[in-house]
Amino acid sequence: MTDSFTITLPAEVKLALEEVSRQGGKAPSDIIEQAVKQHLFLRQFQSLRERLTAKLEGVITDQDVFDQVS
Repeated sequence: MTDSFTITLPAEVKLALEEVSRQGGKAPSDIIEQAVKQHLFLRQFQSLRERLTAKLEGVITDQDVFDQVS
């Protein structure tokens, strides 16, 4: 299912988006969708890394890792 909403961009960002759209042959909405997906993925990755780091403090060697996952 596809939903839509309106965003406001500074003029220079809008112009850059339009240029990238023309050069790449992709619709601006496709570029924005890809950017949002990448941002969400990075946020999820950072969150997982922070939780893992908190759980594995003191893990230094391969044996420490093995001990944690066994």
